[in-house]
Amino acid sequence: MKKPDKTRNQDIIKKNCQKLLQELGEDTQREGLINTPKRMAKALLELTSGYYQDLDKTINSAIFSTSNQQMVVVSDIEFFSLCEHHMLPFFGRVHVGYIPNSKVIGLSKVARIIDVFS
Repeated sequence: MKKPDKTRNQDIIKKNCQKLLQELGEDTQREGLINTPKRMAKALLELTSGYYQDLDKTINSAIFSTSNQQMVVVSDIEFFSLCEHHMLPFFGRVHVGYIPNSKVIGLSKVARIIDVFS
């Protein structure tokens, strides 16, 4: 999958957010809404930021040999995303546990992988 151009997309998303607000009957030149399309675009890009991340660069060779056979657990990892059916945000906490098979990944990388896929 080709990585999107985040800067170009922000301008397109901003214009479409403005159009959406207008279609909902809002006056986008009203004081409280002037910067709303820009904020909406920024928020949508943040909520879908995993599309702009490369998993290999995220892991960055942080896989190590181990003789440990005990469960490795990383808990209370915060995540956020968008529902693909309604485009509404959702968030929560996730817990990851695994039993290593001669390799472990750096614990901080687990949370970053969650970010990529959420």
